[in-house]
Amino acid sequence: MRTSHATDTPRITDASAFLDQTESLRIKDHRQFAERLAQIHRESPALTTAEQWHLRYLDAFEFSMDGKFAAAEKPLHDVIDHSGDPTLATKASALLMNNLAVERRYEDAFKLAQQLTTDLPRIKDKMVRLQVLSYLSQMLNLAGQTDLAIKYARMMEDTTPPGTSLCNPRFRLVAALWSAKRLTPSSPDLKQTIDACQAAGQPIVTTAAQLILGTLHLEEHQPAKTLVLLDRIAPHIRINHYYPHTLSAQVQRAQAYEQLGRDEDAHKAALAAVAMAAPDDINDYLKDAYEVLYRIAKRHGNAASALAYYEHYVTQDKGSLDDAAAQALAYQTVQQQMLTHKLETRELSQQNSVLKLQRALDAKAAETSRLYITLLIILLTAIALWLFRTMRSQRRFKHMASRDGLTGILNHQHFINEADRVLRLLEKKLDHACLISIDLDHFKQVNDTHGHGMGDTVLRRTVATCQQHLRPTDLFGRLGGEEFGILLHECSRDQGLDIANRIRVAIGTTPIEKDGHGILISASIGLASTDTSGYGLQRLCKEADAALYRAKRAGRNRVIAESGNGSLVDA
Repeated sequence: MRTSHATDTPRITDASAFLDQTESLRIKDHRQFAERLAQIHRESPALTTAEQWHLRYLDAFEFSMDGKFAAAEKPLHDVIDHSGDPTLATKASALLMNNLAVERRYEDAFKLAQQLTTDLPRIKDKMVRLQVLSYLSQMLNLAGQTDLAIKYARMMEDTTPPGTSLCNPRFRLVAALWSAKRLTPSSPDLKQTIDACQAAGQPIVTTAAQLILGTLHLEEHQPAKTLVLLDRIAPHIRINHYYPHTLSAQVQRAQAYEQLGRDEDAHKAALAAVAMAAPDDINDYLKDAYEVLYRIAKRHGNAASALAYYEHYVTQDKGSLDDAAAQALAYQTVQQQMLTHKLETRELSQQNSVLKLQRALDAKAAETSRLYITLLIILLTAIALWLFRTMRSQRRFKHMASRDGLTGILNHQHFINEADRVLRLLEKKLDHACLISIDLDHFKQVNDTHGHGMGDTVLRRTVATCQQHLRPTDLFGRLGGEEFGILLHECSRDQGLDIANRIRVAIGTTPIEKDGHGILISASIGLASTDTSGYGLQRLCKEADAALYRAKRAGRNRVIAESGNGSLVDA
Protein backbone atom coordinates (compact mmCIF):
# COMPACT_ATOMS: atom_id res chain seq x y z
CA MET A 1 0.00 0.00 0.00
CA ARG A 2 1.38 3.45 -0.87
CA THR A 3 1.72 5.89 2.00
CA SER A 4 1.35 9.63 2.17
CA HIS A 5 3.53 11.92 4.24
CA ALA A 6 1.04 14.77 4.23
CA THR A 7 0.36 16.21 7.69
CA ASP A 8 -2.04 19.05 6.88
CA THR A 9 -4.93 17.08 5.29
CA PRO A 10 -8.32 17.44 7.03
CA ARG A 11 -9.26 14.55 9.29
CA ILE A 12 -12.00 12.15 8.16
CA THR A 13 -15.39 13.08 9.61
CA ASP A 14 -17.71 11.13 7.29
CA ALA A 15 -16.10 7.78 6.42
CA SER A 16 -18.82 6.71 3.96
CA ALA A 17 -18.57 9.91 1.90
CA PHE A 18 -14.76 9.77 2.10
CA LEU A 19 -14.72 6.23 0.67
CA ASP A 20 -17.13 7.16 -2.14
CA GLN A 21 -15.00 10.16 -3.11
CA THR A 22 -11.84 8.03 -2.96
CA GLU A 23 -13.33 5.40 -5.29
CA SER A 24 -14.27 8.09 -7.83
CA LEU A 25 -10.56 9.04 -8.08
CA ARG A 26 -9.19 5.54 -8.70
CA ILE A 27 -8.41 6.17 -12.39
CA LYS A 28 -8.98 9.90 -12.77
CA ASP A 29 -6.29 10.82 -10.20
CA HIS A 30 -4.63 7.62 -9.05
CA ARG A 31 -1.98 9.37 -6.96
CA GLN A 32 -4.63 11.10 -4.85
CA PHE A 33 -6.56 7.81 -4.65
CA ALA A 34 -3.53 6.10 -3.08
CA GLU A 35 -2.93 9.01 -0.69
CA ARG A 36 -6.53 8.93 0.56
CA LEU A 37 -6.32 5.17 1.17
CA ALA A 38 -3.16 5.72 3.16
CA GLN A 39 -4.92 8.44 5.17
CA ILE A 40 -7.90 6.29 6.17
CA HIS A 41 -5.59 3.48 7.28
CA ARG A 42 -3.44 5.95 9.20
CA GLU A 43 -6.34 7.58 11.01
CA SER A 44 -8.31 4.32 11.49
CA PRO A 45 -11.75 5.93 12.00
CA ALA A 46 -14.64 3.85 13.34
CA LEU A 47 -16.18 2.09 10.33
CA THR A 48 -19.48 0.29 9.93
CA THR A 49 -19.43 -3.26 8.53
CA ALA A 50 -20.46 -1.97 5.09
CA GLU A 51 -17.69 0.65 5.16
CA GLN A 52 -15.11 -1.99 6.15
CA TRP A 53 -16.07 -4.11 3.11
CA HIS A 54 -15.93 -1.02 0.85
CA LEU A 55 -12.41 -0.25 2.14
CA ARG A 56 -11.35 -3.88 1.59
CA TYR A 57 -12.49 -3.62 -2.05
CA LEU A 58 -10.56 -0.34 -2.55
CA ASP A 59 -7.42 -1.89 -1.02
CA ALA A 60 -7.71 -4.78 -3.50
CA PHE A 61 -8.07 -2.26 -6.34
CA GLU A 62 -4.86 -0.52 -5.23
CA PHE A 63 -3.02 -3.86 -5.08
CA SER A 64 -4.21 -4.51 -8.65
CA MET A 65 -2.98 -1.13 -9.89
CA ASP A 66 0.43 -1.89 -8.36
CA GLY A 67 0.50 -5.25 -10.19
CA LYS A 68 0.18 -7.23 -6.91
CA PHE A 69 -2.57 -9.48 -8.23
CA ALA A 70 -1.91 -12.33 -5.80
CA ALA A 71 -2.34 -9.94 -2.85
CA ALA A 72 -5.62 -8.65 -4.35
CA GLU A 73 -7.18 -12.08 -4.91
CA LYS A 74 -8.11 -13.01 -1.31
CA PRO A 75 -9.76 -9.67 -0.39
CA LEU A 76 -11.74 -9.76 -3.64
CA HIS A 77 -12.97 -13.31 -2.91
CA ASP A 78 -13.88 -12.19 0.62
CA VAL A 79 -15.94 -9.29 -0.72
CA ILE A 80 -17.68 -11.55 -3.26
CA ASP A 81 -18.46 -14.35 -0.79
CA HIS A 82 -19.08 -12.54 2.50
CA SER A 83 -19.87 -8.82 2.11
CA GLY A 84 -23.60 -9.37 1.56
CA ASP A 85 -23.63 -6.36 -0.79
CA PRO A 86 -24.61 -7.49 -4.33
CA THR A 87 -23.39 -4.26 -5.95
CA LEU A 88 -19.98 -4.37 -4.26
CA ALA A 89 -19.67 -8.11 -4.97
CA THR A 90 -20.34 -7.48 -8.67
CA LYS A 91 -17.62 -4.81 -8.84
CA ALA A 92 -15.21 -7.15 -7.05
CA SER A 93 -16.05 -9.96 -9.52
CA ALA A 94 -15.35 -7.69 -12.48
CA LEU A 95 -11.99 -6.61 -11.04
CA LEU A 96 -11.06 -10.21 -10.18
CA MET A 97 -11.92 -11.29 -13.74
CA ASN A 98 -9.54 -8.64 -15.10
CA ASN A 99 -6.74 -9.67 -12.71
CA LEU A 100 -7.08 -13.36 -13.64
CA ALA A 101 -6.71 -12.45 -17.32
CA VAL A 102 -3.58 -10.39 -16.64
CA GLU A 103 -2.12 -13.37 -14.72
CA ARG A 104 -2.87 -15.58 -17.78
CA ARG A 105 -5.38 -17.69 -15.81
CA TYR A 106 -7.66 -17.47 -18.80
CA GLU A 107 -10.03 -20.34 -18.10
CA ASP A 108 -10.87 -19.00 -14.62
CA ALA A 109 -11.25 -15.51 -16.06
CA PHE A 110 -13.64 -16.62 -18.81
CA LYS A 111 -15.72 -18.65 -16.34
CA LEU A 112 -16.16 -15.51 -14.26
CA ALA A 113 -16.93 -13.54 -17.43
CA GLN A 114 -19.63 -16.07 -18.32
CA GLN A 115 -21.18 -15.65 -14.87
CA LEU A 116 -21.11 -11.85 -15.12
CA THR A 117 -22.72 -12.04 -18.56
CA THR A 118 -25.51 -14.17 -17.09
CA ASP A 119 -25.98 -11.72 -14.19
CA LEU A 120 -25.85 -8.61 -16.41
CA PRO A 121 -29.65 -8.18 -16.87
CA ARG A 122 -30.08 -8.12 -13.06
CA ILE A 123 -27.56 -5.29 -12.49
CA LYS A 124 -29.62 -2.13 -11.94
CA ASP A 125 -26.87 0.31 -10.84
CA LYS A 126 -25.85 2.00 -14.12
CA MET A 127 -22.28 2.78 -13.04
CA VAL A 128 -21.70 -0.80 -11.88
CA ARG A 129 -23.24 -2.12 -15.10
CA LEU A 130 -20.90 0.20 -17.02
CA GLN A 131 -17.88 -1.16 -15.12
CA VAL A 132 -18.89 -4.79 -15.78
CA LEU A 133 -19.46 -4.11 -19.50
CA SER A 134 -16.02 -2.47 -19.69
CA TYR A 135 -14.23 -5.50 -18.25
CA LEU A 136 -16.28 -7.88 -20.44
CA SER A 137 -15.38 -5.94 -23.58
CA GLN A 138 -11.71 -6.07 -22.59
CA MET A 139 -11.87 -9.83 -21.87
CA LEU A 140 -13.53 -10.68 -25.17
CA ASN A 141 -11.01 -8.52 -27.00
CA LEU A 142 -8.24 -10.55 -25.35
CA ALA A 143 -9.86 -13.77 -26.56
CA GLY A 144 -9.96 -12.52 -30.14
CA GLN A 145 -13.77 -12.13 -30.07
CA THR A 146 -13.57 -8.58 -31.44
CA ASP A 147 -17.15 -8.43 -32.73
CA LEU A 148 -18.49 -9.23 -29.25
CA ALA A 149 -16.02 -6.80 -27.69
CA ILE A 150 -17.33 -4.05 -30.01
CA LYS A 151 -20.91 -5.01 -29.11
CA TYR A 152 -20.24 -4.64 -25.37
CA ALA A 153 -18.43 -1.33 -25.94
CA ARG A 154 -21.49 0.05 -27.76
CA MET A 155 -23.70 -1.27 -24.93
CA MET A 156 -21.50 0.76 -22.56
CA GLU A 157 -22.21 3.92 -24.55
CA ASP A 158 -25.96 3.23 -24.40
CA THR A 159 -25.71 2.56 -20.63
CA THR A 160 -23.72 5.70 -19.75
CA PRO A 161 -25.94 8.07 -17.69
CA PRO A 162 -26.55 11.59 -19.12
CA GLY A 163 -23.82 14.00 -18.10
CA THR A 164 -21.25 11.21 -17.60
CA SER A 165 -18.10 11.11 -19.74
CA LEU A 166 -18.02 8.73 -22.71
CA CYS A 167 -14.24 8.30 -22.34
CA ASN A 168 -14.23 4.68 -21.16
CA PRO A 169 -16.92 3.34 -23.57
CA ARG A 170 -15.23 4.97 -26.54
CA PHE A 171 -11.80 3.70 -25.53
CA ARG A 172 -13.08 0.12 -25.27
CA LEU A 173 -14.60 0.54 -28.76
CA VAL A 174 -11.32 1.90 -30.16
CA ALA A 175 -9.31 -0.92 -28.53
CA ALA A 176 -11.57 -3.56 -30.11
CA LEU A 177 -11.55 -1.82 -33.52
CA TRP A 178 -7.74 -1.68 -33.35
CA SER A 179 -7.52 -5.41 -32.60
CA ALA A 180 -9.87 -6.05 -35.53
CA LYS A 181 -7.64 -3.89 -37.80
CA ARG A 182 -10.54 -1.52 -38.54
CA LEU A 183 -8.80 1.66 -37.39
CA THR A 184 -6.68 4.31 -39.16
CA PRO A 185 -5.04 7.49 -37.82
CA SER A 186 -7.89 9.54 -39.30
CA SER A 187 -10.72 7.40 -37.86
CA PRO A 188 -13.34 9.64 -36.20
CA ASP A 189 -13.76 7.11 -33.37
CA LEU A 190 -10.12 7.54 -32.35
CA LYS A 191 -10.22 11.36 -32.34
CA GLN A 192 -13.51 11.39 -30.42
CA THR A 193 -12.01 9.04 -27.82
CA ILE A 194 -8.91 11.19 -27.25
CA ASP A 195 -11.01 14.37 -27.03
CA ALA A 196 -13.53 12.78 -24.64
CA CYS A 197 -10.84 11.39 -22.31
CA GLN A 198 -8.90 14.66 -22.25
CA ALA A 199 -12.09 16.58 -21.43
CA ALA A 200 -12.91 14.07 -18.65
CA GLY A 201 -9.47 14.39 -17.07
CA GLN A 202 -8.64 10.68 -17.58
CA PRO A 203 -4.85 10.80 -18.22
CA ILE A 204 -4.20 7.04 -18.23
CA VAL A 205 -6.96 6.24 -20.73
CA THR A 206 -6.05 9.30 -22.83
CA THR A 207 -2.44 8.12 -23.06
CA ALA A 208 -3.55 4.59 -24.01
CA ALA A 209 -5.61 5.98 -26.93
CA GLN A 210 -2.74 8.25 -28.03
CA LEU A 211 -0.33 5.31 -28.05
CA ILE A 212 -2.73 3.47 -30.37
CA LEU A 213 -2.55 6.53 -32.65
CA GLY A 214 1.27 6.37 -32.51
CA THR A 215 1.22 2.73 -33.60
CA LEU A 216 -1.14 3.54 -36.49
CA HIS A 217 1.22 6.31 -37.69
CA LEU A 218 4.07 3.78 -37.72
CA GLU A 219 1.97 1.28 -39.68
CA GLU A 220 1.42 4.00 -42.32
CA HIS A 221 5.16 4.87 -42.32
CA GLN A 222 4.75 8.30 -40.73
CA PRO A 223 7.46 8.06 -38.03
CA ALA A 224 7.83 11.83 -37.64
CA LYS A 225 4.20 12.08 -36.52
CA THR A 226 4.79 9.30 -33.99
CA LEU A 227 7.81 11.10 -32.51
CA VAL A 228 5.92 14.39 -32.23
CA LEU A 229 3.08 12.58 -30.45
CA LEU A 230 5.48 10.74 -28.08
CA ASP A 231 7.24 13.98 -27.16
CA ARG A 232 3.88 15.61 -26.40
CA ILE A 233 2.63 12.84 -24.09
CA ALA A 234 5.98 12.02 -22.45
CA PRO A 235 5.30 14.19 -19.34
CA HIS A 236 1.99 12.41 -18.71
CA ILE A 237 3.66 9.01 -19.05
CA ARG A 238 6.33 10.00 -16.52
CA ILE A 239 3.77 11.32 -14.02
CA ASN A 240 1.45 8.30 -14.18
CA HIS A 241 4.38 5.84 -14.28
CA TYR A 242 2.15 3.13 -15.78
CA TYR A 243 4.51 0.36 -16.91
CA PRO A 244 2.70 -0.77 -20.13
CA HIS A 245 2.56 2.83 -21.36
CA THR A 246 6.22 3.50 -20.51
CA LEU A 247 7.32 0.35 -22.36
CA SER A 248 5.03 0.92 -25.36
CA ALA A 249 6.24 4.51 -25.81
CA GLN A 250 9.89 3.44 -25.68
CA VAL A 251 9.36 0.71 -28.31
CA GLN A 252 7.42 3.08 -30.59
CA ARG A 253 10.28 5.55 -30.32
CA ALA A 254 12.76 2.85 -31.41
CA GLN A 255 10.54 1.87 -34.37
CA ALA A 256 10.12 5.49 -35.44
CA TYR A 257 13.88 6.16 -35.33
CA GLU A 258 14.49 3.04 -37.43
CA GLN A 259 11.96 4.11 -40.07
CA LEU A 260 13.76 7.47 -40.24
CA GLY A 261 17.11 5.71 -40.76
CA ARG A 262 18.46 6.85 -37.37
CA ASP A 263 19.86 3.44 -36.47
CA GLU A 264 21.98 4.60 -33.53
CA ASP A 265 19.00 6.31 -31.83
CA ALA A 266 16.78 3.31 -32.63
CA HIS A 267 19.34 0.93 -31.11
CA LYS A 268 19.54 2.96 -27.88
CA ALA A 269 15.76 3.24 -27.57
CA ALA A 270 15.23 -0.49 -28.17
CA LEU A 271 17.91 -1.42 -25.60
CA ALA A 272 16.24 0.92 -23.09
CA ALA A 273 12.92 -0.86 -23.67
CA VAL A 274 14.51 -4.28 -23.15
CA ALA A 275 16.16 -3.05 -19.94
CA MET A 276 12.76 -2.13 -18.46
CA ALA A 277 11.50 -5.73 -18.58
CA ALA A 278 11.92 -8.53 -16.07
CA PRO A 279 13.98 -11.54 -17.32
CA ASP A 280 10.90 -13.72 -17.82
CA ASP A 281 8.60 -11.08 -19.38
CA ILE A 282 6.86 -12.12 -22.60
CA ASN A 283 4.89 -9.51 -24.57
CA ASP A 284 4.49 -7.93 -28.00
CA TYR A 285 6.39 -4.79 -26.94
CA LEU A 286 9.57 -6.77 -26.27
CA LYS A 287 9.09 -8.77 -29.46
CA ASP A 288 9.02 -5.50 -31.46
CA ALA A 289 12.08 -4.16 -29.57
CA TYR A 290 14.15 -7.28 -30.32
CA GLU A 291 13.03 -7.16 -33.96
CA VAL A 292 14.41 -3.60 -34.25
CA LEU A 293 17.70 -4.67 -32.64
CA TYR A 294 17.96 -7.69 -34.96
CA ARG A 295 17.38 -5.66 -38.12
CA ILE A 296 19.92 -2.99 -37.13
CA ALA A 297 22.60 -5.55 -36.22
CA LYS A 298 21.96 -7.37 -39.49
CA ARG A 299 22.21 -4.17 -41.55
CA HIS A 300 25.50 -3.28 -39.91
CA GLY A 301 26.97 -6.75 -40.48
CA ASN A 302 27.12 -7.74 -36.80
CA ALA A 303 26.24 -11.41 -37.31
CA ALA A 304 26.71 -12.56 -33.71
CA SER A 305 24.50 -9.83 -32.27
CA ALA A 306 21.94 -10.30 -35.03
CA LEU A 307 21.66 -14.01 -34.24
CA ALA A 308 21.35 -13.33 -30.49
CA TYR A 309 18.64 -10.71 -31.01
CA TYR A 310 16.84 -12.97 -33.48
CA GLU A 311 16.74 -15.76 -30.88
CA HIS A 312 15.20 -13.34 -28.34
CA TYR A 313 12.71 -12.19 -31.00
CA VAL A 314 11.71 -15.81 -31.74
CA THR A 315 11.25 -16.48 -28.01
CA GLN A 316 8.99 -13.44 -27.63
CA ASP A 317 7.07 -14.25 -30.82
CA LYS A 318 6.52 -17.85 -29.73
CA GLY A 319 5.41 -16.68 -26.28
CA SER A 320 2.92 -14.21 -27.78
CA LEU A 321 1.52 -16.86 -30.13
CA ASP A 322 1.26 -19.40 -27.31
CA ASP A 323 -0.45 -16.81 -25.10
CA ALA A 324 -2.96 -15.95 -27.83
CA ALA A 325 -3.63 -19.66 -28.39
CA ALA A 326 -4.13 -20.16 -24.64
CA GLN A 327 -6.64 -17.29 -24.56
CA ALA A 328 -8.60 -18.66 -27.50
CA LEU A 329 -8.50 -22.22 -26.16
CA ALA A 330 -9.67 -21.10 -22.69
CA TYR A 331 -12.54 -19.17 -24.25
CA GLN A 332 -13.60 -22.16 -26.36
CA THR A 333 -13.23 -24.52 -23.37
CA VAL A 334 -15.53 -22.42 -21.19
CA GLN A 335 -18.03 -22.10 -24.04
CA GLN A 336 -17.95 -25.89 -24.46
CA GLN A 337 -18.41 -26.42 -20.72
CA MET A 338 -21.43 -24.12 -20.77
CA LEU A 339 -22.90 -26.02 -23.74
CA THR A 340 -22.29 -29.36 -21.98
CA HIS A 341 -23.91 -28.04 -18.80
CA LYS A 342 -26.98 -26.94 -20.76
CA LEU A 343 -27.20 -30.32 -22.45
CA GLU A 344 -26.88 -32.12 -19.12
CA THR A 345 -29.62 -29.92 -17.66
CA ARG A 346 -31.89 -30.70 -20.59
CA GLU A 347 -31.08 -34.40 -20.31
CA LEU A 348 -31.97 -34.44 -16.61
CA SER A 349 -35.17 -32.59 -17.38
CA GLN A 350 -36.00 -35.14 -20.05
CA GLN A 351 -35.22 -38.02 -17.68
CA ASN A 352 -37.55 -36.47 -15.10
CA SER A 353 -40.25 -36.23 -17.76
CA VAL A 354 -39.76 -39.93 -18.60
CA LEU A 355 -40.26 -40.89 -14.95
CA LYS A 356 -43.46 -38.85 -14.73
CA LEU A 357 -44.75 -40.43 -17.91
CA GLN A 358 -43.92 -43.89 -16.61
CA ARG A 359 -45.92 -43.32 -13.41
CA ALA A 360 -48.86 -42.12 -15.51
CA LEU A 361 -48.60 -45.06 -17.90
CA ASP A 362 -48.72 -47.55 -15.01
CA ALA A 363 -52.32 -46.44 -14.41
CA LYS A 364 -53.40 -46.61 -18.03
CA ALA A 365 -54.40 -49.33 -20.44
CA ALA A 366 -52.57 -50.79 -23.46
CA GLU A 367 -53.48 -47.87 -25.71
CA THR A 368 -51.65 -45.46 -23.37
CA SER A 369 -48.60 -47.77 -23.25
CA ARG A 370 -48.19 -47.44 -27.03
CA LEU A 371 -48.07 -43.67 -26.62
CA TYR A 372 -45.42 -44.07 -23.89
CA ILE A 373 -43.21 -46.17 -26.18
CA THR A 374 -43.49 -43.61 -28.96
CA LEU A 375 -42.59 -40.72 -26.66
CA LEU A 376 -39.70 -42.67 -25.15
CA ILE A 377 -38.23 -43.35 -28.58
CA ILE A 378 -38.48 -39.64 -29.41
CA LEU A 379 -36.74 -38.67 -26.18
CA LEU A 380 -33.96 -41.22 -26.64
CA THR A 381 -33.44 -40.00 -30.19
CA ALA A 382 -33.24 -36.40 -28.98
CA ILE A 383 -30.72 -37.35 -26.27
CA ALA A 384 -28.64 -39.28 -28.81
CA LEU A 385 -28.66 -36.24 -31.12
CA TRP A 386 -27.54 -33.96 -28.28
CA LEU A 387 -24.73 -36.35 -27.34
CA PHE A 388 -23.66 -36.54 -30.97
CA ARG A 389 -23.58 -32.73 -31.19
CA THR A 390 -21.51 -32.54 -28.01
CA MET A 391 -18.94 -35.05 -29.28
CA ARG A 392 -18.76 -33.31 -32.65
CA SER A 393 -18.22 -29.94 -30.95
CA GLN A 394 -15.45 -31.41 -28.78
CA ARG A 395 -13.69 -32.82 -31.84
CA ARG A 396 -14.02 -29.49 -33.65
CA PHE A 397 -12.62 -27.51 -30.71
CA LYS A 398 -9.70 -29.97 -30.36
CA HIS A 399 -8.93 -29.59 -34.07
CA MET A 400 -9.13 -25.77 -33.82
CA ALA A 401 -6.75 -25.76 -30.84
CA SER A 402 -4.06 -27.60 -32.83
CA ARG A 403 -4.32 -25.59 -36.09
CA ASP A 404 -3.05 -22.20 -37.24
CA GLY A 405 -6.08 -20.00 -37.84
CA LEU A 406 -4.81 -18.44 -41.09
CA THR A 407 -3.25 -21.36 -42.97
CA GLY A 408 -4.96 -24.41 -41.47
CA ILE A 409 -1.67 -26.26 -40.83
CA LEU A 410 -0.33 -27.23 -37.38
CA ASN A 411 0.32 -24.34 -34.99
CA HIS A 412 3.72 -23.92 -33.35
CA GLN A 413 3.05 -25.83 -30.12
CA HIS A 414 1.26 -28.76 -31.77
CA PHE A 415 3.97 -29.08 -34.42
CA ILE A 416 6.67 -29.25 -31.73
CA ASN A 417 4.72 -31.85 -29.72
CA GLU A 418 4.01 -34.06 -32.75
CA ALA A 419 7.57 -33.77 -34.09
CA ASP A 420 9.01 -34.85 -30.73
CA ARG A 421 6.65 -37.85 -30.62
CA VAL A 422 7.48 -38.94 -34.20
CA LEU A 423 11.24 -38.59 -33.64
CA ARG A 424 11.07 -40.87 -30.59
CA LEU A 425 9.24 -43.52 -32.65
CA LEU A 426 11.73 -43.24 -35.53
CA GLU A 427 14.66 -43.59 -33.13
CA LYS A 428 13.28 -46.92 -31.89
CA LYS A 429 12.92 -48.17 -35.49
CA LEU A 430 16.30 -46.67 -36.58
CA ASP A 431 14.53 -44.79 -39.41
CA HIS A 432 15.74 -41.33 -40.42
CA ALA A 433 14.02 -37.96 -40.74
CA CYS A 434 14.84 -34.42 -41.83
CA LEU A 435 13.75 -31.15 -40.19
CA ILE A 436 13.27 -28.25 -42.61
CA SER A 437 13.02 -24.62 -41.48
CA ILE A 438 11.54 -22.24 -44.11
CA ASP A 439 11.46 -18.43 -43.95
CA LEU A 440 9.95 -16.23 -46.69
CA ASP A 441 12.40 -13.59 -47.94
CA HIS A 442 11.50 -9.91 -47.54
CA PHE A 443 7.98 -10.78 -46.37
CA LYS A 444 7.64 -7.53 -44.41
CA GLN A 445 7.95 -5.62 -47.72
CA VAL A 446 4.90 -7.49 -48.99
CA ASN A 447 2.83 -6.27 -46.02
CA ASP A 448 4.26 -2.74 -46.26
CA THR A 449 3.77 -2.45 -50.03
CA HIS A 450 0.58 -4.41 -50.70
CA GLY A 451 -1.10 -4.57 -47.29
CA HIS A 452 -1.73 -7.36 -44.78
CA GLY A 453 -4.45 -8.85 -47.00
CA MET A 454 -1.85 -9.65 -49.65
CA GLY A 455 0.48 -10.90 -46.91
CA ASP A 456 -2.16 -13.36 -45.73
CA THR A 457 -2.71 -14.52 -49.33
CA VAL A 458 1.05 -15.10 -49.75
CA LEU A 459 1.15 -17.23 -46.59
CA ARG A 460 -1.83 -19.35 -47.66
CA ARG A 461 -0.48 -19.85 -51.22
CA THR A 462 2.96 -20.75 -49.85
CA VAL A 463 1.39 -23.42 -47.64
CA ALA A 464 -0.57 -24.82 -50.60
CA THR A 465 2.61 -24.90 -52.72
CA CYS A 466 4.57 -26.74 -50.02
CA GLN A 467 1.80 -29.30 -49.48
CA GLN A 468 2.03 -30.36 -53.13
CA HIS A 469 5.51 -31.74 -52.38
CA LEU A 470 4.75 -33.41 -49.04
CA ARG A 471 3.47 -36.86 -48.14
CA PRO A 472 0.55 -37.57 -45.80
CA THR A 473 3.00 -38.76 -43.11
CA ASP A 474 5.07 -35.53 -43.13
CA LEU A 475 4.42 -32.92 -40.43
CA PHE A 476 3.87 -29.28 -41.55
CA GLY A 477 3.46 -26.36 -39.14
CA ARG A 478 3.60 -22.58 -38.91
CA LEU A 479 6.27 -21.60 -36.35
CA GLY A 480 5.41 -17.90 -36.30
CA GLY A 481 5.04 -14.99 -38.75
CA GLU A 482 6.42 -16.10 -42.11
CA GLU A 483 8.41 -19.05 -40.72
CA PHE A 484 7.37 -22.68 -41.28
CA GLY A 485 8.68 -26.07 -40.16
CA ILE A 486 8.48 -29.47 -41.91
CA LEU A 487 9.46 -32.87 -40.47
CA LEU A 488 10.05 -35.29 -43.35
CA HIS A 489 9.16 -38.78 -42.07
CA GLU A 490 11.47 -41.72 -42.98
CA CYS A 491 13.66 -39.50 -45.11
CA SER A 492 17.46 -39.51 -45.59
CA ARG A 493 19.51 -36.33 -45.71
CA ASP A 494 19.94 -36.47 -49.52
CA GLN A 495 16.21 -37.06 -50.05
CA GLY A 496 15.47 -34.17 -47.70
CA LEU A 497 17.74 -31.83 -49.66
CA ASP A 498 15.98 -32.81 -52.88
CA ILE A 499 12.51 -32.17 -51.41
CA ALA A 500 13.63 -28.88 -49.82
CA ASN A 501 15.07 -27.64 -53.12
CA ARG A 502 11.87 -28.61 -54.99
CA ILE A 503 9.84 -26.65 -52.45
CA ARG A 504 12.16 -23.64 -52.78
CA VAL A 505 11.91 -23.67 -56.60
CA ALA A 506 8.12 -24.09 -56.46
CA ILE A 507 7.71 -21.13 -54.12
CA GLY A 508 10.01 -18.93 -56.19
CA THR A 509 8.27 -19.73 -59.51
CA THR A 510 4.65 -19.52 -58.38
CA PRO A 511 3.20 -16.02 -59.02
CA ILE A 512 0.65 -14.82 -56.49
CA GLU A 513 -2.16 -12.47 -57.52
CA LYS A 514 -4.81 -10.64 -55.51
CA ASP A 515 -7.01 -7.70 -56.47
CA GLY A 516 -4.98 -7.08 -59.62
CA HIS A 517 -1.61 -7.17 -57.84
CA GLY A 518 0.87 -9.91 -58.75
CA ILE A 519 4.11 -10.69 -56.95
CA LEU A 520 6.82 -13.35 -56.78
CA ILE A 521 8.40 -14.30 -53.47
CA SER A 522 11.37 -16.50 -52.61
CA ALA A 523 12.24 -18.59 -49.57
CA SER A 524 15.39 -19.41 -47.61
CA ILE A 525 15.56 -22.95 -46.22
CA GLY A 526 17.71 -24.61 -43.56
CA LEU A 527 17.85 -28.40 -43.12
CA ALA A 528 19.00 -30.71 -40.33
CA SER A 529 18.96 -34.52 -40.53
CA THR A 530 18.92 -37.30 -37.96
CA ASP A 531 21.68 -38.92 -40.10
CA THR A 532 24.15 -36.44 -38.62
CA SER A 533 22.38 -34.61 -35.79
CA GLY A 534 20.63 -37.40 -33.91
CA TYR A 535 17.00 -37.60 -32.86
CA GLY A 536 16.90 -34.81 -30.25
CA LEU A 537 14.32 -32.23 -31.39
CA GLN A 538 16.07 -29.35 -29.66
CA ARG A 539 19.34 -30.01 -31.49
CA LEU A 540 17.59 -30.53 -34.84
CA CYS A 541 15.74 -27.21 -34.42
CA LYS A 542 18.92 -25.38 -33.44
CA GLU A 543 20.89 -26.70 -36.40
CA ALA A 544 18.05 -26.16 -38.89
CA ASP A 545 17.70 -22.55 -37.64
CA ALA A 546 21.47 -22.01 -37.91
CA ALA A 547 21.38 -23.33 -41.49
CA LEU A 548 18.42 -21.06 -42.27
CA TYR A 549 20.23 -18.05 -40.88
CA ARG A 550 23.27 -18.93 -42.98
CA ALA A 551 21.06 -19.18 -46.06
CA LYS A 552 19.75 -15.69 -45.33
CA ARG A 553 23.26 -14.32 -44.99
CA ALA A 554 24.42 -16.07 -48.17
CA GLY A 555 21.93 -14.14 -50.28
CA ARG A 556 18.55 -15.83 -49.61
CA ASN A 557 16.55 -18.05 -52.02
CA ARG A 558 18.65 -21.13 -51.31
CA VAL A 559 18.78 -24.35 -49.29
CA ILE A 560 21.60 -24.92 -46.80
CA ALA A 561 22.05 -28.04 -44.67
CA GLU A 562 24.40 -28.89 -41.82
CA SER A 563 27.11 -31.36 -42.82
CA GLY A 564 27.34 -33.30 -39.55
CA ASN A 565 30.73 -31.89 -38.48
CA GLY A 566 29.53 -28.45 -37.46
CA SER A 567 29.89 -26.88 -40.92
CA LEU A 568 27.09 -26.09 -43.36
CA VAL A 569 26.61 -27.22 -46.95
CA ASP A 570 24.94 -25.10 -49.64
CA ALA A 571 22.45 -27.27 -51.52
